[in-house]
Amino acid sequence: MIEPYIGFNQAIVTKRIDWTENLFSLRIKAPLTDYIAGQFVKLAVYDEQNELIRRAYSIVNHPDDHNETGELEFLIVTDEAGLLTPCLHMLAVGDELLVGKDPAGFMTLDEVPEYTRNLWLLSTGTAIGPYLAMLNDKSIEERFDKVVLVNATRLESELSYQTEIEQLKQRYQERLVYVRIVSREPVSGALSGRIPMLLKNGDLQKAAGVPLEKSNSFVYLCGNPNMVRDCSDCLNELGLSKHLRRKSGQFSSENYW
Repeated sequence: MIEPYIGFNQAIVTKRIDWTENLFSLRIKAPLTDYIAGQFVKLAVYDEQNELIRRAYSIVNHPDDHNETGELEFLIVTDEAGLLTPCLHMLAVGDELLVGKDPAGFMTLDEVPEYTRNLWLLSTGTAIGPYLAMLNDKSIEERFDKVVLVNATRLESELSYQTEIEQLKQRYQERLVYVRIVSREPVSGALSGRIPMLLKNGDLQKAAGVPLEKSNSFVYLCGNPNMVRDCSDCLNELGLSKHLRRKSGQFSSENYW
């Protein structure tokens, strides 16, 4: 049994999904944790020198699901040069790890300004995870006319949770628009390129069929720092401003790397 560490609880892997050779999801049985859809928590294991290595990961499943099952789900990509992800990649059902007791993060629906009618959720790779938790929130139908979910990956195989996204589309009908972007191979029905470029030239808005207007739109950016930076610059050029608690704006971001 893994020894507990201050600020962590013991957890056990209950399910594993391998999307690609390096992209996988872990579902873990963990003590009931109070969190808000969109937040993250730390995962940790001990290395061969008995040193604790830890890193924050966004929770993919909604708190209601956690309350029912006692499980948390995470979408992870292996970084061969990293310390933690190769260890997580080796975990199988029944293996143990540690999960942090204190979820954190402000990329939640609670932080979206009340004026918002069109919510844009832009992500690269595994950063789609927190958005899936948000999209299972009961407030979606009441608050927004349109929700645009965007996920950009290098390869089509890296577009995870396609079945779950189709179920969400069936649930929300025309209210939810899903836009796939694949940069390194042609894919029917998907855009090609980088999110900032597609925002700037208007192709993303055209594909979504939703205008990006300052008066009623709010954008979350979640993904690699280059995307977040370049999209922020592009949104500024389009007349949108960064959202701050002391001053309401039209977009906010979280680096996910």
